[in-house]
Amino acid sequence: MTEPMIEYELTSADLASVRFVISPLSEAVLSLRVVQNPARYPFHQAWVRQLPELRQLPDFGILLSSLTSRGWSPDFLSPIPPAPYACFDDELARVAGTDPEQVQADLAAISSPVRREGAPSVRTATELLSRLVSGLQAYWTAAIEPHWQQFRAVLEADIGYRSRVCARDGLGAMFSGLSDRLSFTPPLVRVEIPGALSRHVVTDGGGLALMPSLFALHTAVPANPAGPPLIVYGARGVATVWEEVSPIPSAALANVLGETRAGLLTRLAEPASSSQLARRLGISVSAVNQHLRALRAVGLLQSTRVGRSVEYRRTALAEEMLKDLASSMPPR
Repeated sequence: MTEPMIEYELTSADLASVRFVISPLSEAVLSLRVVQNPARYPFHQAWVRQLPELRQLPDFGILLSSLTSRGWSPDFLSPIPPAPYACFDDELARVAGTDPEQVQADLAAISSPVRREGAPSVRTATELLSRLVSGLQAYWTAAIEPHWQQFRAVLEADIGYRSRVCARDGLGAMFSGLSDRLSFTPPLVRVEIPGALSRHVVTDGGGLALMPSLFALHTAVPANPAGPPLIVYGARGVATVWEEVSPIPSAALANVLGETRAGLLTRLAEPASSSQLARRLGISVSAVNQHLRALRAVGLLQSTRVGRSVEYRRTALAEEMLKDLASSMPPR
């Protein structure tokens, strides 16, 4: 049987305006799938084990019941950010302003059980929306916000990688690398999503947003065919999110380079910008730039401009040095 196919036909203008976005709100909503069915998400077991008792959070039951048994959520809970990087509070404010009729329509589009399970305690769509917003705020604070900088670093690294693939090999290679369920034959982007309704959407200047996620196993699109063109895909590096890795491989490296520079070098297993590194290390961008220039001057880093930012990566010399250090360390 042929899987349902979602097709986005990109106009010539839209081919040049494919963009990446990071949405903390969407990550929070998608992470509810893990809470709902943790066995399907082995990479996130460390996160699940440290979660507080979520059932005690305000309106968490209503929030969880807005998902279907397959983990689909209503579109209004995940509006597409207008800018590449969104703020959770701003996104939640957009959700709070959703028209109550849209709330009902989006829940009906996915046959969400919240309409049945919430009926005895929620009398109107306005009240339901208020309680969903309350539930999202409490859940974000308890479960996602403490780890958000860590999550965001992985998502940013994924976008940096996809941008490099696109610059080096073209848009087709970038699209085909997002998922084995996604293909690109200009001007059509095709996505296979089991259980979804097949559709053909002409973007007609609306652009196409690509959203990496730590909690998407494959791909997702809005349930409403009239919704803005969006593809959610599983980000690279999910397995590394919960790894406990020392930023300094050995005291010898720190003695030679200093702890900050050694930490920078080991964190550049994937290319990153100075602002990304500053967030990870908790120091200023200007301080990071000073250390990066020093490492580049001795041949341990190289830099490449990607869009408006500059990304740094380890050179072959740095890789060889780290390999030698790792092999010389005594086993634990």
